[in-house]
Amino acid sequence: MNVAVMGTGYVGLNTAVSLALHGHQVVGIDVDEEKVKQLKQRICPIYEPGLEEAMRSMMDQGFLRFDHTLNGEAKDAEILFICVGTPEAEDGSANLAYLFAAVEEVREAYKRKPSKRGVVIKSTVPVGTGDRVAGLLGDCKELHVISNPEFLREGSALQDALNPSRIVIGAESPEAFSLLDELYKGFAAPVVKTTRQTAELIKYASNAFLATRISFMNELARLSTVLGTNIQTVARGMGLDSRIGPEFLRAGLGYGGSCFPKDTIALLHVGKQHGVALNILEQVREVNRTQPAWCVQLISERLSGLRGKRVAVLGLAFKPDTDDIRESRSLAVLHQLLQEGAIVSAYDPISTETVKKLYPQVEYARDIYDALTDADAALLATEWKECVNLDWQKAKAAMAQPVLFDGRNAWSSDLVKQYGFSYQGVGRS
Repeated sequence: MNVAVMGTGYVGLNTAVSLALHGHQVVGIDVDEEKVKQLKQRICPIYEPGLEEAMRSMMDQGFLRFDHTLNGEAKDAEILFICVGTPEAEDGSANLAYLFAAVEEVREAYKRKPSKRGVVIKSTVPVGTGDRVAGLLGDCKELHVISNPEFLREGSALQDALNPSRIVIGAESPEAFSLLDELYKGFAAPVVKTTRQTAELIKYASNAFLATRISFMNELARLSTVLGTNIQTVARGMGLDSRIGPEFLRAGLGYGGSCFPKDTIALLHVGKQHGVALNILEQVREVNRTQPAWCVQLISERLSGLRGKRVAVLGLAFKPDTDDIRESRSLAVLHQLLQEGAIVSAYDPISTETVKKLYPQVEYARDIYDALTDADAALLATEWKECVNLDWQKAKAAMAQPVLFDGRNAWSSDLVKQYGFSYQGVGRS
C-alpha cells in the first residue's frame, strides 16, 4: 500500500521504516524542511539501535522516501498516519496543536485529490480526540478516521514496530477496519478491534499501569531498605505468580522518558475533566517525583553529608540505548546533588552534550574512569552496558572512596564486595 507518515520523531520514523520493511511504499512527512533534508541525505536524526541502517536500506531499495508536504511524493497515499508530538501543556493536558495542524493538512490534501483514505492517529491523544478529528473531517466523505495507538519502547522501538505485542484498531466503519486489515496483513500479532475512544483509553491505561508497577516497587523498596530485606528477591517471588508476571517490577530511580510522565498526567487531567478522581495514579506520580531525592539521601547518609563530596553519576539518558533525556531521573539526581552542595562528575556515551546545556556546572567526563577519578561515591543512574560491566579493580583505584550506589539494581553486590566496595542498591540490604 502507499503510506504517508506525518511526523518523523521516535514514533513516526520507526513506524515509517517498519512499514517499508514490510513491503509498503512509505513517505515520511515533516514540516521541518532542514530535518527532511537531513533524512534525504540518509542521516537519522535520532539514536535508536538498528534504525539508521534499516532506514538507509529501505531508501536504497526504493521503499522509503521523505518530503515536507503531502502535495508531493505522498499525494497518492491510501493511509495517512499522524505521528506528531502531543506534549504536556501547562495545565497537564495534552497539547494537540501539532495534531490539528496535521489534520488541516490532510483536509487540504483531500480537497486537491478526493479519494478513499484512512487517517490513522498513532499519536497518543486524550480519549475523544479521534471523534473530534472525525467531526472536523466530516465533510470529507471518503476519509476514515482510525485510532491505532503505538506501544513502542525506546531502545527497542524498531523491533517493537516490526513485531508488535498487539495491534489496536479503533474505528467506526467496516471500510476503516478493512484498510488496516490490508495494511497489517504481514504482521503476526493479536488484533483488538474496538471504538476510537476505547482504543485511545487502552493506550493511556497501558502506560499508567506500567508506571504504577514501577512506583509500587519503589515504595516497597523504601520499606525493604528499612526492614533489611531484598526487593529483587521480593520481585522475583511476586513475578512467578502468573497473575502478576515479572515485567516492570524493578525498583530503581523511577520512570522517565517521553511517555509515562506525560501520559499519566494527561490521564489525570482527563479524569478531572470528567469528575473522576484517579487517586492511585496521583500517588504513582508522587512516588516517582520523590524517588531520586530519596536515593540521594541514602548517599548523603553514607557519606555523612554531600557538601564538598565528589559524586560520579553514570548514565544520563532516561534509559540505555537511547539519547532521550526527557524526564530522565538522572537529571533529577543531578539537580538534587548540586542542591546538596556535591561536586558532580557525569558520564553518558550519547547524551552528554544535551545535558551539558542544562547543567553546565557538572563536570562531564570523556569516559567512565575519568568520571570516577577521586569520587567519594559512584551512582549508577542508567544501565548502559559499559556502565554496568566495569573493570572493578580499575574503578576502585580511581575512586577516593570505594562507595557504590546502584540506582538501577544492575550491579552484582557479591562481585563488587569482593573488590572491596561498599554497596547500596535500591531496596537491597
